[in-house]
Amino acid sequence: MRVVSLVPSLTEAVAVSAPGLLAGVTDWCTHPAGLGDAVRVGGTKNPDVPAIARLRPDLVIANEEENRAPDLAALRAAGLEVLVTEVRDLPQAFSELDRVVVGALGLKRPEWLDRAEEAWAAVEPVAGLTAFVPIWRRPWMVLGRDTFAGDLLARLGVRNIYAGHPERYPRVPVEELAGSGCDLVVLPDEPYRFTADDGPQAFPGLPAALVSGRHLTWYGPSLVEAPRVLGASVRAAR
Repeated sequence: MRVVSLVPSLTEAVAVSAPGLLAGVTDWCTHPAGLGDAVRVGGTKNPDVPAIARLRPDLVIANEEENRAPDLAALRAAGLEVLVTEVRDLPQAFSELDRVVVGALGLKRPEWLDRAEEAWAAVEPVAGLTAFVPIWRRPWMVLGRDTFAGDLLARLGVRNIYAGHPERYPRVPVEELAGSGCDLVVLPDEPYRFTADDGPQAFPGLPAALVSGRHLTWYGPSLVEAPRVLGASVRAAR
């Protein structure tokens, strides 16, 4: 089987489960190491549809949030089979990973998926904390309702104060964020690369948890380490 993945986390899931299946991946696919044999087919938002069609994959794997509907329609119009995932929380991530790896690819359920479920089942949440989670600046955007990353944080004991916002990724003035009265701000290093020198300074006096975006937003083998990695970052910021 030849597979093109348009989602970095699903690229990692396929590559770790069955090395050699991936014919094409996006420019943003960075894990695992050793994807050199796969053709780069553009970004998640601007894939090169003709290049993907030339690879003649048996399956294109996509996500309803990370990929654009017109691109997926163009791939289908080119005669390609496209599997579109939806991931809004951790249980859905596990079920979609099983659907892709076992159902669509016909592989044995991977050991890392069992380990990830076990790791999250054993999570001991930190004491209830409130936070907001910027994902971009200029303009400032934060996690809102119904997000995978927000669900992971909630399971770690961190309540996103914008989880009830009508938008999934609302724009919020920095002054409102700074005056929110939260216990901390959670700053991931993707999609915007927040660092110790770029982000915390906007919220003086507020503890900042600098976290791995891969462990907060990716659903795949990174979920095995995510509870430990994210939990450590949150506890270090308190």
